[in-house]
Amino acid sequence: MFRLGVVAALRSRALRGATVGIMVTASHNPECDNGAKLVDPHGEMMELSWERCVTAVLNADDDQLEGQLTKIVSDFSIPSDAPSNLIIGYDTRASSVSLHDAASEGATSLGCAVKSLGLVTTPQLHFVVRCTNDPKYGEPSVHGYYDKLTSAFIRLASKTKQPLRYTPALTIDAANGVGARAVHLLSEQLKNILEISVVNDGNGPLNDQCGADYVKISQGAPVGLSLKTLGRYASLDGDADRIVYFFQDADGKFRLLDGDRIATLLGSYIKKLFGEAGLSDVGIALVQTAYANGSSTKYISEKLGINALCVPTGVKHLHHEAQKADVGIYFEANGHGTICFSDTIKNRVSALSSEEAATISDFIDLTNEAVGDALSDMLLVEYVLRTSDTDVSDWLSEYEDLPCRQLKVAVKDRTVIKTANAERTCVAPTGLQEAIDDIVSRFPQARCFVRPSGTEDIVRVYAEAPGETAGVANVDFLANEVSKILSRMLA
Repeated sequence: MFRLGVVAALRSRALRGATVGIMVTASHNPECDNGAKLVDPHGEMMELSWERCVTAVLNADDDQLEGQLTKIVSDFSIPSDAPSNLIIGYDTRASSVSLHDAASEGATSLGCAVKSLGLVTTPQLHFVVRCTNDPKYGEPSVHGYYDKLTSAFIRLASKTKQPLRYTPALTIDAANGVGARAVHLLSEQLKNILEISVVNDGNGPLNDQCGADYVKISQGAPVGLSLKTLGRYASLDGDADRIVYFFQDADGKFRLLDGDRIATLLGSYIKKLFGEAGLSDVGIALVQTAYANGSSTKYISEKLGINALCVPTGVKHLHHEAQKADVGIYFEANGHGTICFSDTIKNRVSALSSEEAATISDFIDLTNEAVGDALSDMLLVEYVLRTSDTDVSDWLSEYEDLPCRQLKVAVKDRTVIKTANAERTCVAPTGLQEAIDDIVSRFPQARCFVRPSGTEDIVRVYAEAPGETAGVANVDFLANEVSKILSRMLA
């Protein structure tokens, strides 16, 4: 962690003093794990060239470290007298404070000015970094974060009619993480508009049988929560940059409203809002990965009439592609995502004086454009449900998800797997994609792809298929058959 502080200080110095950030967290991972997220001046993830620098520094032996740092200074022509600024925060893990101190010490050793935000959510740190470098975006403080979001939500809520189907009651599973405190503070400022209850607010192990990742994977409610029929629930992850919604339907069945559902809900509203403001020519794109359910992609393209794009797995790919559009919406199925609005669109909106334009401006203020933010996304969803008078069953009925499965196959060498077409097509080894295509062709609306893990010798299998054959779900047969092929070919 000391080394990360050094790299962050060098990154800031390379940018002639622009402020960068470090968030000490392991997000949705178990409490025993920990790590860090590096933040660039726009509040976004650090660019690819510097990711490589970080990897080289962290993997260097002690006797190689000085050489790696000298290389960074040389490659980026970093002046020795340039100023350097770092903002750092940490989550609730027991190891976070000591790692925070080590990173601060590393940055300070190079003469970097270090500001600690203490215990914060990851999106709050991203927000403060962005505002520090761009004061027009907001007040560079945690207080400024809350003020911007709550003020925008209150303005938007004041414009809505009294809803009939939507109810303001929401229960949040905070994953026993830093998001619990943030939700409590937020709910205090919105208590006359939104009734928020919090479970898993720090009295149990972090991310243990709770949180967005657990709910998404288990397809069930988190520990400590008994669902009421048609009640509205949401789960954050450990550092509050992911959110998924869920409920229990009238038949007692658990229903998940994941990142795909959040994206389509927001996309539908945004298209309607811009159309009402006379800005129907605005280019709206909804960016997904191959893991997005095929029904959502079809709904986006055919029903919403929004351009659906697919990029390789990873938030950095989604965010970068979203920034190319006038309005770019992206969400991973796990609930990590946000909306990016171009400067051109913001200028066009600010030039209008209509009530619809004012609503768009408030909607933009409610959005944390820098990074996926569970609290910002929650408020966006709550506003759209409120203003459209939509309940959870209405939301779910937009389209029906195709049954899907994700499996892992252990292999000797994952690097022999090469993919293209945003990871949807396997180009090596020879014959693998043809074998997958043959099985997929047996089932209508079926889809399957494989991709190597980035960290361990496993290959991930994703399959979709409706229906069943001889009492066996087609999606299970498809996923298992492709897994067998992988085992044979990569044994």
